[in-house]
Amino acid sequence: MTTAAEADVWFDPMCPWAWMTTRWMTEVERSGVPVRWHVMSLALLNEHRDVDERHRRFLDRAWAPVRVVTAARVEHGETAVKPLYDAIGTRVHPEGRKDLDAVLAEALAEVGLPARLAEAARSDAYDDALRASHARAVALVGDDVGTPVVAIDGVGYFGPVVTPAPTGDDALRLWDGLVAMTRLPGFYELKRTRTEGPSF
Repeated sequence: MTTAAEADVWFDPMCPWAWMTTRWMTEVERSGVPVRWHVMSLALLNEHRDVDERHRRFLDRAWAPVRVVTAARVEHGETAVKPLYDAIGTRVHPEGRKDLDAVLAEALAEVGLPARLAEAARSDAYDDALRASHARAVALVGDDVGTPVVAIDGVGYFGPVVTPAPTGDDALRLWDGLVAMTRLPGFYELKRTRTEGPSF
């Protein structure tokens, strides 16, 4: 029996580990658990950090998708967030697409949102909303972690980082375990070294 609780999930559309976690949380949502979907930004998280050139190039590219998802939320409401993220993420992660302009245009068309929202990719017009959503995640977990962030009944953690994404009963067992941990006020961290990359 899946534990009764509500979840909030923060993701960056470009993060492969967030993609894995959100696939798991999609399974949890299908079981009847209410899930609210929010953006956070790796580009924002690392805005003032000294990172290597390769990582900086990735972060510079990461602005575009998260800005477009934010624009969709502001203009079309919360219900636009998850379908658009799924459409973008499928192209970026399992399909390995690199042309973000094409990815964003196709994703918007797939979910029936206006093509003009793609203009947000190169604009700071929605950055206040993006920063506010990002700040809510950081307030829960601190700024020394990344994306994804999952909060259960208002108690947030970075992760879980998992591959492949659990499905069926495994997905619900992981959910129940995480719920149990959030109900221990002194529980903060559980970690081991990753030995493989995300398995899409």
